[in-house]
Amino acid sequence: MSETELLALLRELDDPERLEWPRRYDRAATGLAFSGLVSRLEAGFGAPCESERDTQDSSEYGRVRIPAEATVCGTRIVVCVSKFGSLAEVCADNPGAFLGTDEAREEGALDPSDLATVERALAELGYVSVPEELLESDYEGPSSLEHFSARPTWWTRFFGLW
Repeated sequence: MSETELLALLRELDDPERLEWPRRYDRAATGLAFSGLVSRLEAGFGAPCESERDTQDSSEYGRVRIPAEATVCGTRIVVCVSKFGSLAEVCADNPGAFLGTDEAREEGALDPSDLATVERALAELGYVSVPEELLESDYEGPSSLEHFSARPTWWTRFFGLW
């Protein structure tokens, strides 16, 4: 999806009445999809992946951590999954460690083939990968987020703590 299409999707998913999870949130289906993602990433990288799920007081459902030893560059990859619209974010090392996957690749921390393996798994399972650069841009939606963050971002809205 283009940046314009992704921003339109973020705005469409943004419900100021439902900050932690969407109106038709299906916890069981989200958990099943997440389990599928963990399995797919473990198979793709040939290593067990640590995961945490069903994050409380957050619009993030969970995270999958691909161990550094399983990646070409020796940097762990973290995949964050939102409770909203199967949104996902891919990060080298941790969210915020790099300003996106482009910077991580330029600095030699993320191999394009590793990123392709993650992105392919996300796409095949119906997730929408949103670049960290876009998620870190200023939030411009209808929800009141100022009491959660001095500078609300799209990441705050769809992956932040409440």
